[in-house]
Order: sequence, then structure tokens, then C-alpha cells
Amino acid sequence: MAERLGRHAILFHARCLEELPVLTETIVHDHWEVFVGRQDRALGIGTAVGAESWFVYDVDPAPHRGSGRRPDRKKDDLVTSSPTRAYVQSIKRTFCGLIPHLSEDQPLVCNVDGRIDYRVAVREADLRSRVRLRIFPNPKRGPKGTPRSPEAVERDYAMFPIDQLHQLLRHSCADHKRETIAFGRRLESILGRAQLISVWKNFIKSRSERAPDRTTPALRLGMTSTRWRWERVLSRRLFPEREHMSESARSIYRKRWTRGLPQLELKHAA
Repeated sequence: MAERLGRHAILFHARCLEELPVLTETIVHDHWEVFVGRQDRALGIGTAVGAESWFVYDVDPAPHRGSGRRPDRKKDDLVTSSPTRAYVQSIKRTFCGLIPHLSEDQPLVCNVDGRIDYRVAVREADLRSRVRLRIFPNPKRGPKGTPRSPEAVERDYAMFPIDQLHQLLRHSCADHKRETIAFGRRLESILGRAQLISVWKNFIKSRSERAPDRTTPALRLGMTSTRWRWERVLSRRLFPEREHMSESARSIYRKRWTRGLPQLELKHAA
């Protein structure tokens, strides 16, 4: 049942992107880390969220080699300033999928963290003139309870929509918590559940529980006039031959991703 719901969510999200109005808001992008089966098989899931609407525009995988539990590894070995191919390719796929929704003279403004992969990805000729990055590096944090620095306040404000989504995912799914043994067993299954949560957040869940805002991100974008229920999301069967999916989404739907390009990326991952 979970597999069918995940595939339906992929098709539903593809149809929503076809009906998406002209993109005018800033995009907040970041990857959040999970594991596939064990800790040496890591998966970065790139998520693109609207800064004003909080609409989840894209979910894209970046499988790479995880650190695992190695007692001989030093802390300095975990820090790298070189780009990772899997992340660069994931960022490029997301940006290339969002650019067609812009007007001709409008750049894609993205709030990102200090990861070097973003600057490497936008060096491509087709992205250099259309993407403008607003970089907010993760500042050093003091002990718990200490006041935040001005840099930390600026970073948290700019990246709040993506941080809120990642906190929601880790809170709602046992296999995405930081300390867990409930790892997902297959990349496509993890991505299918992530797409299902994105549909729930975009059309069903209210935008905020703390603030008196019962609208949804889809309502903010004008894609619907009311909040949806699960009965409406699942009321019509969708077919992959009738939807315009990206190659990445089609590979995930057909469960061909782990037999294709990501295996090559795992060999070259930093």
C-alpha cells in the first residue's frame, strides 16, 4: 500500500507542476541526510521550498557514500571542501526543472547554505545567467541556551521554510530520525514517502499550527480555492504515460534509479 501511495504521489506532484503558475518567489534549497539500509549508504534528499508559500516544489535524490561507524576515522577526515558529484547533479536537476516556470527575464533566486556544490552547479552555461544564489553559511553555534549571533539569526530567518520541512519529516517518519535503526531499505521507497509527505504538506496540512494560519501552500499559490482532503487526492487514478515527469521522477517511479546513474555516482562520491 505504501508503494502504491508513493507512486501516486509522484504522478500527482508531476501534474501539479504542470499547473504551476509563474514562479515569482524565492526558492530555499537544501539537502537532508538519511540512510539506505545501513550507515555507509547515505542519501541526500534535495528539497526546494518556496520562501513565502512554503510549497514543496521538488524532491530529488543524491545518493553517496556515507561515513559509517569507523573508529579509525578522524574528525578532520569528515570535513571536505571539494564538491560531491551526486550533490552537484541533484542541484542541477532541481534548478533546470524550476527555470521553465520563470518568466523570460526573471532569474531564479535561491537561498542556500555554504555548500560548495551550489557554486559548482551554477557554473554551467545554461544556469550561470538564470540562477542567482543567496548564500547563508551555517555559523558556529555556542552552547545550548546561549544567544544567537547576528549571522545565525540571518541564516535561520532565510532558511526557515526548509528547516521547518526537515524538522517535520524527521518528527513524522521513524526512518528519518537522526538516531534510529529504522532505515529505509530502498531509495525509491524513501523518495516515494517523501513525495507523499510533500503532497500532504502542499494541499492538506495547514501552513502553520502556531500561527492562526489555516491556509495551505497550494492556497497561497492560487492552485486551489480550498484545503484538500485525502479522499480528493486519491479520488482519481493517475497513469505515468499521461503525465509529464522528469527523467529522475520517472526512474524513481519505475524503480530503475538504483540500477542506473546513482551507482556510478556512488563510485565517484567524495
